[in-house]
Amino acid sequence: MRVSPPESSVSAKPTESLMPSRGEPAVPTVRTGRLVATALVGLGLWFLPVPVGVEPGAWKLLAIFVATIAGIILRPLPTGAVALVATGVAVLSRTLTIEEATAGFGVPIVWLVMAAFFISTTFIHTGLGIRIAYHFMRVLGKHTLGLGYGLVATDLVLAPVIPSNTARAGGVVFPILQSLSASLRAGALPDTREDIAGFLTFTAYQGTCVTSAMFLTAMVANPLAVELAAQQGVEITWTGWALAASLPGLVSLVVVPLLIWSLYPMEARETPEAPELARKRLREMGPMARNEWILVCVFVLLLGLWIFGSTLGIATTTTAVVGVGVLLATGALPWEKVLREKSAWDTLIWFAVLVMMASQLGERGMVDWFSEHVASAIGGGHWLPTFLALSIIYFYSHYFFASNTAHVSAMYAPFLVVSLGVGTPPLFAALTLGFFSNLFASMTHYGTAPAPIFFGSGSVEIGTWWKLGALISVVNIAIWLGLGSLWWKALGIW
Repeated sequence: MRVSPPESSVSAKPTESLMPSRGEPAVPTVRTGRLVATALVGLGLWFLPVPVGVEPGAWKLLAIFVATIAGIILRPLPTGAVALVATGVAVLSRTLTIEEATAGFGVPIVWLVMAAFFISTTFIHTGLGIRIAYHFMRVLGKHTLGLGYGLVATDLVLAPVIPSNTARAGGVVFPILQSLSASLRAGALPDTREDIAGFLTFTAYQGTCVTSAMFLTAMVANPLAVELAAQQGVEITWTGWALAASLPGLVSLVVVPLLIWSLYPMEARETPEAPELARKRLREMGPMARNEWILVCVFVLLLGLWIFGSTLGIATTTTAVVGVGVLLATGALPWEKVLREKSAWDTLIWFAVLVMMASQLGERGMVDWFSEHVASAIGGGHWLPTFLALSIIYFYSHYFFASNTAHVSAMYAPFLVVSLGVGTPPLFAALTLGFFSNLFASMTHYGTAPAPIFFGSGSVEIGTWWKLGALISVVNIAIWLGLGSLWWKALGIW
């Protein structure tokens, strides 16, 4: 008898009434204090004297853009709502026309992200992602290190087509991890097994930070970085990103779990019950269903066209949209699931608005003005030490962010512009900052959306998380800037 795959922990809940029950307080959707602070940031910049060489319209748009970034960081409203309010202000103040304000919704890379979200929904809906995880557990799960590698391998397989690391790590890997941890606690030496659960939790999270850096479509802010780079004349393809990240990424995926395994306080390092648990879950799931096979075929098609699409003249976004079309036409992805994918529709709004504003700032000369002034202030000298300093500052400033997207939105473009201004090879600078836009989440228990999910399990002490996170940040920087730079040199990136 076939058993339905377990539901993701992040699956949509049944529709609930939009009105609060009588006697229950309504959940506030607006944080008034934060909204006022966001508005003050924009107003403060709006009324400053316009610098020489800057058009008044460009300065007003900058004020709205900075306020939008502040809103994304402070979150007085959901991110999509912040973006829509900012769009309304821009149009009402006549800083932008309505045609300019809505132009971002026609940018192809925005729809690449949307399509990838829908594909990731299919992985969770069909249960294929969970099935893949159990197969890795069955093969590698006899020892704690092998089990950690199995969880990381699951994330790696899913990363190219699931742009939400929350859906990937929180919706597929974390439920498997929780099931395994419960099984371990039921076995002998429960205190020791809890230590193993902590090791697996931390390893799985660190693996997500690395896999998110390995593919353009592995984290939702990666395409935003690509679009911001394109506005500076730097073209990054899906294949180019994946090829550049392949060697340092695979090395990190091998070294980081091994480092955690050697440092994490564990007495027992074997988990003989894990493979049997995986075999039991696979028997309960039954053989692969029709929709899972369809998804496998679409997955192979997507990877093939993303890799060879430039040779065949097929754009990356075209491939993704065709893949979603096949899933819809075959019934593997129900249209109702598409309509309920709130994260995708929210992303569509804020992503399109940010792309539009960044593009308009470039067209109005704001970016060139900023680049010229900062580059001249930094002074001459070789580009390498300057870029190393900029990239390290960019990396460790993530201690002040609780979102990869907010960090990329606020700092990627300025740091890239300055890097190019001091003479850094364009593709080298854009890719390095893009990779760091994922790796920096390794340091804290709030660095990206999956972090609170994993930390909330209670398996890892906060002190352990921060100490090991800081060490892993140094290791990842050494791998990606050391070995990675040599690899990129061989690829002709710089």
